[in-house]
Amino acid sequence: MERLDKVISNYTEYSRSDVKKLLRDKCVTVNGTIVREYDYKVDKEKDEILLNGEKLNIIDNIYIALNKPEGYISATEDRESLTVLDLIEENVIRSKIFPVGRLDKDTTGLIILTSDGVFSHEIVSPKKHVDKVYDATIDKPVTDEMIKGFEDGVVLRKDGCMVKEEKCMPAKLEIIENNVGRVTLREGKYHQVKRMFEAFGAKVVKLNRIQIGNYKLPKDLKLGEYRFLNEDDLLKIKGEK
Repeated sequence: MERLDKVISNYTEYSRSDVKKLLRDKCVTVNGTIVREYDYKVDKEKDEILLNGEKLNIIDNIYIALNKPEGYISATEDRESLTVLDLIEENVIRSKIFPVGRLDKDTTGLIILTSDGVFSHEIVSPKKHVDKVYDATIDKPVTDEMIKGFEDGVVLRKDGCMVKEEKCMPAKLEIIENNVGRVTLREGKYHQVKRMFEAFGAKVVKLNRIQIGNYKLPKDLKLGEYRFLNEDDLLKIKGEK
């Protein structure tokens, strides 16, 4: 059993103080009875809680696959730029979700949004061995030297005053077209794919993430669109199916 004000604030964008006002204004019913006490105990799995006449949607965690377009940053808020959360409808509890890892502002493709911190860690941690797959278009042909270098682990050059020289874990590079390579890696270092190609004198002109774990970006999911993920999808993302 949990306090009513806590349950409502956990599953809506209302603060605890907002909830207390709603209770005072007789806007909340539990199993058909108006409740005004903020510390009223409820069973969120069994009791029917109505807020302003609408049933409270009890979802413990949210999982969303978004096909990110260019121009959006992978953050929950930003003063100057649009974020991936701006693509999510307001009826989703946007204050509860955050992007899993990041894609650069000019990078497109699959990004996961969730409210589940444990799940997020399982996906982004290199120790969990969850592959991320990108199609990279570069300004010159993909070479055997690049393929071998990616396999050995690329040494990334220093990128500005905040990013030191570092070596990547081994990654896979396949030739898709003359100047398009498919990169599979398990890390998420700063501008990693771009810096990996820069180590071979190549510039990435387009980057699109197409897969996380065994979950592929749905072909019918257009740029800017998203869909909620089910348990089967989550197992694919974690590479367990």
